[in-house]
Amino acid sequence: MSLLLPHLIIHLLLLTMVTGEILRPRFYSETCPEAESIVRNEMKKALIREARSVASVMRLQFHDCFVNGCDGSVLLDDTPNMLGEKLSLSNINSLRSFEVVDDIKEALEKACPSTVSCADIVIMASRDAVALTGGPDWEVKLGRKDSLTASQKDSDDIMPSPRANATFLIDLFERFDLSVRDMVALSGSHSIGKGRCFSIMFRLYNQSGSGKPDPALEPVYRKKLNQLCPLGGDENVTGDLDATPRVFDNQYFKDLVSGRGFLNSDQTLYTSRETRGYVKRFSEDQGEFFRAFEEGMVKLGDLQSGRPGEVRLNCRVVNTRHNDVLLGDS
Repeated sequence: MSLLLPHLIIHLLLLTMVTGEILRPRFYSETCPEAESIVRNEMKKALIREARSVASVMRLQFHDCFVNGCDGSVLLDDTPNMLGEKLSLSNINSLRSFEVVDDIKEALEKACPSTVSCADIVIMASRDAVALTGGPDWEVKLGRKDSLTASQKDSDDIMPSPRANATFLIDLFERFDLSVRDMVALSGSHSIGKGRCFSIMFRLYNQSGSGKPDPALEPVYRKKLNQLCPLGGDENVTGDLDATPRVFDNQYFKDLVSGRGFLNSDQTLYTSRETRGYVKRFSEDQGEFFRAFEEGMVKLGDLQSGRPGEVRLNCRVVNTRHNDVLLGDS
């Protein structure tokens, strides 16, 4: 019985993660028929203002859904009574473009007040970020409620570091019933956007405490990164995550094959025997990568905590009536 207990706990955890609201396509077809069009139009505006912003919005789905399911908790600001997720180790000085979600929410509230959840906005906007930059377009399931709280500790306990290796990532994704194929494909979200020097200093100058650079780095690429991120320099300087940072394509995987992965958690996908085959396959067949990415995003979007929720009027704060309860008022 003692040997079975850990497996039973994991099974119950997975059941909990997928139990919650019943999600379905076109959820707002009657209550807010223009919802998806409004989100896409706002994402188009964001792309024109700053190309990087749509990549930043897409990453919100990963950082939201892995922490107690896709419930918009990552959007909540801290309060005197709650340390939220924005300042967690994996999010501080990293997650950005929350104002894009604010703009989307404002447009939706004008069209359909108190109807579309912030959690669903993240899911729709993430899909649109991919589609608008040349990637696949897919039908999203909607109907989520917004979390009434957020937890910095929960985020710290679950979100991976840029130093993570393939084995750690495989184990993490398996906790959410996401396969190795799903994990490698979803890592392809780094096909667009930028990363900070802070995240790669150890790779460039002290990999695994050796005092030397990561031997997996292709020499010419390493010199380029050394110039971008010198020792003692500004670690908030950003570099492209792949060679085509404004286009969602399979260049990310081609770069990994040639030793040009920006993050350790990227390059490890090629140096690890368990994941190398998928990297090679996706680098050679963009269509297969797109299909796998689409499937992975849908599965990721299915994660739910089953906790009570609401439709927030402002994505950064819980509605007043719930906030009063949280503060102990009645």
